[in-house]
Amino acid sequence: MKTIATCVEEILISQPFLEDALSRNILNFSALAEELREPISKMLRKHVKSGAIMMALRRYSPPKEMANKIKLNKVLQNLGDITVRSDLSDYTFKNSPTLIQSHLKMLEVIKNKSNAFFTFTRGVHESNVLISTSLKKQIEESYKNELWTSVKDDLSGITIGLPDENTKIAGLYYQFFKRLAWEGIALYEVVSTTNEFTILVEDDVVNKAFSAVKSLKN
Repeated sequence: MKTIATCVEEILISQPFLEDALSRNILNFSALAEELREPISKMLRKHVKSGAIMMALRRYSPPKEMANKIKLNKVLQNLGDITVRSDLSDYTFKNSPTLIQSHLKMLEVIKNKSNAFFTFTRGVHESNVLISTSLKKQIEESYKNELWTSVKDDLSGITIGLPDENTKIAGLYYQFFKRLAWEGIALYEVVSTTNEFTILVEDDVVNKAFSAVKSLKN
């Protein structure tokens, strides 16, 4: 059976920014309770008073918040190097039987170029190639028989080294996305391995994005 408390929890879980602001005590409980009065009344199919909702908001505590928060803070403080690569281009191709051969051609081109940046990911219907812009001529030759759906230049990548225990921590990636969203920074692409996390942004916001990510270590 639903109660005011369970309705409050359901709403807050579905709106993590709101939940975060609540946990930091930067919300006006009275104003928020009044705003939630109508949706909670509809959920319970009866009139609900703002005072009861405000009481539920004050008592709300995210499940396992403290234990996970301690672990999360420890991981964030132990983030590895944060490196920036500029002059990157992102290509999107339709998946095809010949795409692997095109990748092999490009790998042959860059095998002796130690400073070249090259990574590719394959989805269900399309694949992405992220590469140093200086190699545009070579990539366009290697993939000339593939169907391109988009090309984007003037990108920069920010790579964050993650501690080994990162896979055991709930909400770690959310911290990066939340911080960047608060700053109004749009992500063009995200690439990750087990212990590395790379975000791709447009060149004009890379300094702002770097500062936002670095601030998480503090």
